[in-house]
Amino acid sequence: MKSYPITIKPFGERAILIEWPNQVEEAILANILDFYDAFKELKLPGWEMSVAYNSLTMVCNKEHLDFEQIKKVVLDCHAKLENIKIRRAQHLWQIPVCYDLEFGIDLEEVAKKLELSIEELILQHTSHQYVVYGIGFLPGFMYLGGLPQTLEIPRRAEPRLQVAKGSVGLAGKQTGIYPQDSPGGWNIIGNCPVNLFNPKLKEPCFIKVGDKIQFQQISKAEYDLHKIEGEVGIYKPEKTELNA
Repeated sequence: MKSYPITIKPFGERAILIEWPNQVEEAILANILDFYDAFKELKLPGWEMSVAYNSLTMVCNKEHLDFEQIKKVVLDCHAKLENIKIRRAQHLWQIPVCYDLEFGIDLEEVAKKLELSIEELILQHTSHQYVVYGIGFLPGFMYLGGLPQTLEIPRRAEPRLQVAKGSVGLAGKQTGIYPQDSPGGWNIIGNCPVNLFNPKLKEPCFIKVGDKIQFQQISKAEYDLHKIEGEVGIYKPEKTELNA
């Protein structure tokens, strides 16, 4: 497994920030996740970690953080990555989206700006597999990379005070799903009936960083059905293990 150079710096009194090369690449994300798994195997108490694109934030829940000591541990762990093989489960999730104008409140405007028909826009959005590079901003909000260049569009000039739960949006080089009602500035092109974050579960977000997402166009009737199935707990999104 190829390893990339890293920099390590303090990130407040009880955290450190590890940064990989400033590029959005699956190989770099894989290296970060390999380090994440290798560090967890050290079983050092009191650590929480969060992955985002080309960085890893590590928070220490103990009263004192010895930066030089943990820096040495991190460097030693990172140096050993090339000599070990880590098997990590990676899944492709098929996520349903209804692109009706009732939900895709920016769909017509986005299609016009991108010089695409609505049908072409939807076809392109559903034809690609997107990598989950990070989960944040809101609990369960996935930052999805891999958007085709033809769908790249700036954020809205004026963010909305409320974006509906399940809204699927475009912003810059990314696409994503709002897991709950919230303010937001992404261009909304559809809505997903699947509940992506449930704090009552042991694992509140069933999709993990490093997984892939592919959207499936569904009708309004299918949307309503999946919504009910999700509310009663019987909806199961389709998934494929990529490294089986």
